[in-house]
Amino acid sequence: MNILLPSIWKAIRPLIKVILLGLGLLFSLMLLLSFTSLPFWADYYLGSAGDKLQNPPEVIVVMGGSGMPSPNGLIRCWYAAKLAHEFPEARIIVALPGDTLEPNSSIMQMGKELVLRGVDSTRIVYENEGTNTRWEALNIKNRFYPNASASLMIVSSPTHIYRAVRSFKKVGFEQVGGMASFSRANEESLDFDTKKLGGSSKMPEIGDQLSLRYKIWTRLHIQISLLREYTAIAYYWLMGWI
Repeated sequence: MNILLPSIWKAIRPLIKVILLGLGLLFSLMLLLSFTSLPFWADYYLGSAGDKLQNPPEVIVVMGGSGMPSPNGLIRCWYAAKLAHEFPEARIIVALPGDTLEPNSSIMQMGKELVLRGVDSTRIVYENEGTNTRWEALNIKNRFYPNASASLMIVSSPTHIYRAVRSFKKVGFEQVGGMASFSRANEESLDFDTKKLGGSSKMPEIGDQLSLRYKIWTRLHIQISLLREYTAIAYYWLMGWI
């Protein structure tokens, strides 16, 4: 065994070097892109992929995402409730795996959040069996709209809108719009004197450097979401789901 280990290490060492080099280059590229607006525009492009509906949507589909409680679950419900008030005749479908007989399940909590925001509970129905976007699109069509004649407005995270819209189109829906749940950070006042914080005088003060403190990290986070989503888009394309 001890004789084999050096041989195995010698064989895999070049591969490990290639992997580490690739990861280093990827991180360097992501860090470089974090100083530009390109991640934002890539996110915006995916989030604006829905059709321009010619008539008011008949159905508002809220994609569950991470469910409740979660930041994306809450903001999706906020946008869905806003649409529900704008189009009072539209039906609302919450699409998320879960137990609809359990009041505290994630899917039912999303329904409750909509009700708290003034949506009539009789307008809300649930698609709780699908565990991916393709499955949810098929279930909504087969269960509620077999002829796929309804016009839909899908509410989801910006990066997910492109794949969601095309998944619903692939199963037969012709009119599919998208409402991306873009978030916006609160503006911060710069009036505070950072010298009052005290601490070491040998370290640089970055308390008022908003780009360094927020934008770079936000853009890195967006790029991670984009990498995940483009991988999912490639998989759906290879499967013939979009």
